[in-house]
Amino acid sequence: MSALDSVFGTGFRSLLKREILRFVRRPRNTFLPPAITNVLYFAVFGVVLGGRIDEIQGFDYILFILPGLVVLGAISNAFENSSFSIFHGRWNEYIHEVLTSPLSYASQVFAYVAAAALRGIVVGFIIVGVGLVFVPFAIERGTVPVARPLYLVAFMLVITTLFAGFGVMGGLWARDFDYLTVLNQFILRPLVFFGGVFYSLEILPPVFVKVSLLNPMVYMVNGVRFGFLGYSDVDPNASLLVLTALTVAVLAVDVVLFRRGYGIID
Repeated sequence: MSALDSVFGTGFRSLLKREILRFVRRPRNTFLPPAITNVLYFAVFGVVLGGRIDEIQGFDYILFILPGLVVLGAISNAFENSSFSIFHGRWNEYIHEVLTSPLSYASQVFAYVAAAALRGIVVGFIIVGVGLVFVPFAIERGTVPVARPLYLVAFMLVITTLFAGFGVMGGLWARDFDYLTVLNQFILRPLVFFGGVFYSLEILPPVFVKVSLLNPMVYMVNGVRFGFLGYSDVDPNASLLVLTALTVAVLAVDVVLFRRGYGIID
C-alpha cells in the first residue's frame, strides 16, 4: 500500500462522506443562513451605502465588497463546520469510534478538514450568486467577474483549509458550545471586518495601514479580491506563500493534537 493510499484510502473516504452528508442533509441550517445574511449585507452596504460612495480603485462599491464577503462566509463556515463536528463528537463521545478505527491520525484530520473546507467553498459560491443578483450592472458594463481564476481558486482552497484546520483546534479546545460562539462571532468575524472587506487600505491614514497589515485577514481578503478583480492592496504572491505555509503548519499541529488525544482523552 502506498503512502497516499494509507492516508486517503477507504477509511478516509468513508469519514469524509459522513462529514459531508452531515451538512448537506441540513441545508436550512448550513446554506440558508449565510444566503440570507449576505442578502442583507449587499442590500445595506452595497445598495444603500454603495449608492452614496464613489468607486473604489475604479470598481463599483458593491462589486468591490463582494470578495470580502465571500471570504467572510467561506472561512466562517469552514471554521464552524470542523469545530462543531469535533466538539459534538467529543460531547456525545462518538469521536472515540473514529480514534479507535484503523485510520491514521492524518487521515482523520484531513477528512474533517476537507469536509469543512468544502462547505466553506460551497457557501462562497452561494455568496457569489447572491452578490451577482445585486451587481448585474457591473457585468453589463464589461467588468470581468473573475480576472485571475487561478489565484481565486488557490486562495479559496488555502483559506478554507486553513480555517477548517483552526476549527479542529477550536473543537478540541472548547469546553462548551459558548466557546465556539466566542471564537467565531467575537474574534473571527471582527478581524475579517477590519481586514479590508468594505474599504481599501489606500484610503486609511498611514498609521492605520501599518496596524491593518498586522491583521492576517487583510491578506486573505485582498488575495480573493485579486482573484476576482485583479486588484490587491498587498502582494498576492507573498500572501499566498505565507498563507500556504501557515496552513501546512496548522494541519501538522492538528495531527499532533489528535495523536496526543488533546481535549479527547482526560
